[in-house]
Amino acid sequence: MGKHHSIGFFNSTIGMKYMMGISGLIWSGFVLVHMLGNVLLFVGSDAYNSYSHMLTSGKMVYLIEAILIWSLVTHMVMGIKLSIKNKSARPLAYAVSPVKEKSATIASRTMIIHGPLLLFFIIYHLITFKFGSYYETTVDGVVMRDIFKLVVEVFSEPMYVLGYVICMILLGTHLSHGVSSAFQSFGLNHRAYENKIKCAGYLYATLVMGGFIAQPLYVFFFNR
Repeated sequence: MGKHHSIGFFNSTIGMKYMMGISGLIWSGFVLVHMLGNVLLFVGSDAYNSYSHMLTSGKMVYLIEAILIWSLVTHMVMGIKLSIKNKSARPLAYAVSPVKEKSATIASRTMIIHGPLLLFFIIYHLITFKFGSYYETTVDGVVMRDIFKLVVEVFSEPMYVLGYVICMILLGTHLSHGVSSAFQSFGLNHRAYENKIKCAGYLYATLVMGGFIAQPLYVFFFNR
């Protein structure tokens, strides 16, 4: 009975929202840490390469990658299921949008659009950097991958920089709604502090988006 009850819960709208919220928060935490780590780009090549080497040289990276893959797939599947469920619940298009929909933000209405675009970006980003050109350097006697050189090489291309900036704006848009809606899914979005949660979501999204955008612009204009 317990097993069937659990399956039923995760197939329900509430269960799917819980799973989508948890997986979304995992990625929200990851992109923040990733952005802060990449700030070492402004410090110099040795600091940036040493940080990258530390992340990729240990066995913990495999566990982290497995969690990220699981959370990404879960987030996508739950998002698709919820979208289909919402559409099937009201098969006929409204002649006039209800008040609730009118008040919905652009971010919330376009989540299903920029979600797949961000997936494409993640795949392309991995191909470019994780599986891209391999250069070597030595820092404090340790031979490691010169990821700094690859970053400078890639961010010297104007079209890649433009595409990257656009994708980071999409990421910021996705996060601005996703973070606050995750709290709502967990039943933590009380009216008394609803606006504060939304503001925190906007601030977080702006911080992540701005931090990521600053990196290619810095390389393109000042470090080529």
